[in-house]
This record gives sequence, C-alpha cells and structure tokens, in this order.
Amino acid sequence: MQDNEYRQQRIENMKKLADAGFPAYGKAFNRTATLEKLHADFEEGKQVRACGRIVAIRKMGKMAFAHISDGSAKFQLMVKKDILGEENFAAFKLLDLGDIIGVSGETFITRTEEQTVRVSEWTLLCKSLLPPPEKFHGLQDVETRYRQRELDLISNDEVLDLFKKRTRLLSEIRRFLEGRGYFEVETPMIQAIAGGAAANPFKTHYQALSTEMYFRIAPELYLKRLIVGGMDKVFELNRNFRNEGLDRTHNPEFTVLETYEAYGDMRTMQELVQSLVTHLAETIFGGLEVEWMGNKIDLSTPWNEITYHDLIKQNLGDDWFEKTVEDARAKAAELDVAIEADFDFEKITHEIYDKTIEGTLIQPTFITRLPAELVPLANPCDDDPSLVDVFELIIGGKEIAPAYSELNDAFEQRRRFEAQAGGDQSKIDQDFLSALETGMPPTGGMGIGIDRLMMLLSGSDAIRDVILFPQLKPRKKAEIDAGEAEG
Repeated sequence: MQDNEYRQQRIENMKKLADAGFPAYGKAFNRTATLEKLHADFEEGKQVRACGRIVAIRKMGKMAFAHISDGSAKFQLMVKKDILGEENFAAFKLLDLGDIIGVSGETFITRTEEQTVRVSEWTLLCKSLLPPPEKFHGLQDVETRYRQRELDLISNDEVLDLFKKRTRLLSEIRRFLEGRGYFEVETPMIQAIAGGAAANPFKTHYQALSTEMYFRIAPELYLKRLIVGGMDKVFELNRNFRNEGLDRTHNPEFTVLETYEAYGDMRTMQELVQSLVTHLAETIFGGLEVEWMGNKIDLSTPWNEITYHDLIKQNLGDDWFEKTVEDARAKAAELDVAIEADFDFEKITHEIYDKTIEGTLIQPTFITRLPAELVPLANPCDDDPSLVDVFELIIGGKEIAPAYSELNDAFEQRRRFEAQAGGDQSKIDQDFLSALETGMPPTGGMGIGIDRLMMLLSGSDAIRDVILFPQLKPRKKAEIDAGEAEG
C-alpha cells in the first residue's frame, strides 16, 4: 500500500479505538520508572506502570506480545484475553506499530528468559497516523534521515545512542572546565561587526535600530573583553554562523567551544586540550583508540609537535623558503592546487599546506609558529616577530583546535586590524581596541569545533551525522534540483 493508504487504515483503527473507549490522545501517564531502570531494578512479581512507543507487535488468537520503547530501552509486554477481558483485548489488537501506550501489570520472566510485563490494564496515549520506517533494516534513506531526524531516532538505535553521547559530551565539557575554575559566559550572537575571525557572515537587519547586523562568526573579541574585566578564566559553548559552503566537515551553523585563561599562553591551552580530549574519549567513548575516515588514531598523550616551517620543508624541500613566487606558482600547478592571481609566496605556501599537507597528519599533531599574517590576533614569537606563538591541532587530517598566545599590544592589534580591513575603519572593532588599551593580561585562548570533535570521537564520516538537524536545501528546491539532474 502507498503511505496514504496506510494512513487511512490507521485513521480507521483510530476511530474504532475511540468507539471502544480508547481516545487517540491520552493524558499524562505516571510511570514507575523508565524502561532502562525497570530492566536494571527488575524483580519478578512486581507491579509496575510503563509506557512507550510500540516498536514490535505479534498478535495471536488469545494472546499478543509487543515491545515498547521510551528512548532509554525496550521492554516486552504480554497481553492475554483472559486477563484484559474480551473488549479491551480486541481493542489492543487494533494497535499499530508506532502507537504510544501506557500499561500496568506484573513483571515476570518468560521461558526464553526475557523480562516481561504481564499487562492487566492499558491505555492509548497517542495514535500514530504515519507508519514508522521498517524496523528490521532501520531508516536507510539519507535524505529522509536528515530531514526527518525523529524517524531516524525511532528506527536506528545507534543514532539515538550517538546523540545521547553528544549531549553527555557537552555536559562533560562543562563539568571538566568548571572543575578547573572556568566560568561559562554568554556573549552576543547578533553583532554590529562580524569580528574574531575571517569568514563570510550572515547578515540581518535590526529594525529597532535601523541598522545592518551580523550573526557572529566567532565570540573571541567579546570573551577577551571579559578577560580585561577581570574574569580570568572564561569559556563559551555555543553556536557560530558562517555563510559559506556545505561539505562533509562543514555546516554553516556549528557549535564551538572557546576558552580563555588570563596569565596563560599557547602552552596552557596545549595542556588543556590534551587533557580535555583524552578525558572525553575515555569517559564518553570508552578509550583512546578511535577509527575515523578509515584511519586508526591513537589519542594517547603526549601528542606530536612540529613547527609550520619544518613541516613545509619536510614536504616541499629544505630549500623551499629560498624559492621565488614563480617557483611556488609552478609547484602549486604541479600539485593541482588552485591559487589566486594576487597570491604572494606566503599565501601560495599556505594554500599548498592546506590542500596537500594538512590531510596527511593522521595522528594528533600540534603545528606551531605560524606566519604572523595568517593569525592577526596572536602574539609574535620572541625570537622571530614574523611568526606567532600559536598551534593548530590536526587529527585525522582535519583541524580540531587552534590556540594562541593572545596579542595584547593595543598598537600592534590596531595595525593588524587596519591591514586586514584595507583601511576601512567601519570593519574595525573600536570597542575591542579600547578594551585592549585598558589593559589585557597575557592570555591563552583556544577554539574547539565540537561537531568535528564529535565526528572524530564517534568515528562519523559526515558532519550531518552528528548534528540533529543539519542545514539542507529547502525540500522544494532539492526536488527541483534532483529533477533537473535526472533530466
């Protein structure tokens, strides 16, 4: 049958159930415990009240078996005509997969040693009008899984478990940082200047102020102002927005952890990220060995470290930094790396790094001492002001976390902002520069992409698999594009 025929059949069952005294939408149900706890605390002969969605049902002559799920676990029910009575048993046999019910009864163990409730009373809590995905195989259609995540969670236990782990991961991050004396804060998501990173922002219009505003691309500048104000250890765990592409590891709306510690530096953040990631791996995922994107990764510390220049030399030759722009262009062409006509030697080098070298770093690796022009918010290295005291943490060929010894020289920060803005003063956050002139102590700062970290620890190959509701094309546009592709 087509979906509309299944739906019509369920509507007919709904009417028959209502006539039998079981209206389609019930009231709150006082359960003894979750199904998971009923299993954990199981005792035979105990009177219990349980509820959940029917995920399996076998209807026989004078008996029926069903399994219900409440998201924590599944539990078997046994329903008998001689216990329920003829009318209530007949009504039970009108139930469909996906219906949500509440039951009362006594616990026992079947001959196959399965914990079961012998139902003495039941009620309908919500009639499901649409058939759930076929349970045995689970929901397989990728488009449906992302667009209708609720069906994915109902039909795929491993997906439900994954998102429960994501929730636990977020809670554990907060617990870990608070245990180290960090304060969680909230900073504006709608900002007058899209600062803190180089990215294309989403724009909006603030009617009350008659001005153009931006969804934030990073909370960095506000968090540093809190460091200036005396909040020595702060973190924010929330969303950033970048009006850029969608691919396997990027979503325009994404979750980031940013941490700042006064009187610290890049090394402070280096210790923090190793401790945090290994703690999460062991606490939430059960170990330090993960498999991601076809690679086996060992998160045991200490992690590798190499300077940016040494890594470039390893891959492009010891004499790379003695070469000319023309040499660099030729190498980019040889490696099939696209570059812009106005790229200088440093930009060409970084593009080659980004496209051909970063992806080869599978085991956890800190890349340090990057060129200053790539990181306008970081302190220069003491021995070479053309480099900055930062790291990029690469795991599985992907950037997981950048961290800086933060720049607190107000004059130098203004110079870098002006160079980045091309002289356009409207693009410079004057409030942040004013805060720096008030005085910011030496500070270590770091950002961790939570979605990508979740991908790594869970072994997920696509960012859409770790975001409950990832960004997708509107359904109508997606259908049109699909039709054009077929045509």
